Amino acid sequence: MDKEIFNKVYNAEDHEVLMDAYKDWAGKYDSDLAEEGYVAPAASAAVLQNYLDDKNAYILDAGCGTGLVGELLAKAGFTNQDALDYSREMLDEAAQKGIYKKLFQADLTKPLDIADNTYDAIICVGTFTYGHVGPDAFGELIRVTRNGGYICFTVREGAYEEHDYRKHMLKLEGEGCWELEELREADYIKGDNVTCKVCLYRVAK
Repeated sequence: MDKEIFNKVYNAEDHEVLMDAYKDWAGKYDSDLAEEGYVAPAASAAVLQNYLDDKNAYILDAGCGTGLVGELLAKAGFTNQDALDYSREMLDEAAQKGIYKKLFQADLTKPLDIADNTYDAIICVGTFTYGHVGPDAFGELIRVTRNGGYICFTVREGAYEEHDYRKHMLKLEGEGCWELEELREADYIKGDNVTCKVCLYRVAK
């Protein structure tokens, strides 16, 4: 694995630097992360499946990358997925998997061009971490999820406290926007002994 690209991704100071890194990495992303033991997609897909029984549920893979988690959900029988990512090159890789109905290039740090209450569930893996998307994006994910729908996401260790994800999660709970159903510690990248929080919320009815 090219550690220079990996470090560039997780230490990016702005979106331009981050997108340049993903442009260089997109073609080798799946193989590199498999080599490193990137297991967060499997952990997250397993959690969501415990709550989502309808295989035709309308799911958004937010920050989809090359479609690793969407591929796992498709293998589990979920047939109605859209994908969203900021990187065109990563979306192009995801499109080749043939598992998504629609693919959107969009920035999760800005308002999304998606109607309120669109999705039954959102899954977001590897996006809430250093150099990527901060906790302010939670509000948009809640907005585009239907009442009673689910949002499942990972937050990388360290960033969970340092970047106020936990604080924002609790604030939204206190405001009645969502309810915590499950929060578990899980491996993130086994090769680097990195863990994450896997969180699943139910959007308020």
